[in-house]
Amino acid sequence: MRYQWLLFDADGTLFDYSRAEDTALVQNFALHTLAFQPDYQLRYREINHQFWLRFEQKQVTANELRIGRFRQLFIELDIAYDAEAFANTYLDQLAQQAHLIEGAAELIQTLNGRYHLALITNGLADVQYPRLARSGLESYFSAVVVSDEVGVAKPNPGIFDVAFERMNQPAKNEVLIIGDSLSSDITGGITYGIDTCWYNPNGQSSDLPITHKIKTLHQLNEIL
Repeated sequence: MRYQWLLFDADGTLFDYSRAEDTALVQNFALHTLAFQPDYQLRYREINHQFWLRFEQKQVTANELRIGRFRQLFIELDIAYDAEAFANTYLDQLAQQAHLIEGAAELIQTLNGRYHLALITNGLADVQYPRLARSGLESYFSAVVVSDEVGVAKPNPGIFDVAFERMNQPAKNEVLIIGDSLSSDITGGITYGIDTCWYNPNGQSSDLPITHKIKTLHQLNEIL
């Protein structure tokens, strides 16, 4: 295969973000001595997902995302509490969660030395960098690009411009992006003119012109 660079998404591709999110939410409710119900997790996940979609489309800023998702959650749950204070400590809790998807560590270790590896993630810098360091994978990536840090998020071509600059401007046909999100990773890669690999463990369907599709991470080795 012609690829020289593998450009990985983080959450939902290498990191088990759902587990991290659930754990951080439970711990943060306890920290603020607020009563917690299991159905709060699903509602927060839905609200958070919508905020991230709006962020990708430049409809909200990173700070509006950070606080607004909890402000909306508290309104819907009829909880009278300071959303900003809750948001600040939630990020501390989330930064401690470095759970990897099964097979992620082994995959990265196998690819190391055979390909140049980079990470491109829509996230907050003060969350993503500590999680990456805790995961034990940090040293494998030659370049790391976090949307919050560079001021633009996938699928916007601007974040890919930053990534390619940090990767020393490889030819586009030498780069493959691997990610789970159709709206950010795959659409972003297609728009930018690079090959895409959709990590799709749930077997969803899509009409996008995706280069490769995998259901498990180890299948990436088979493609390469």
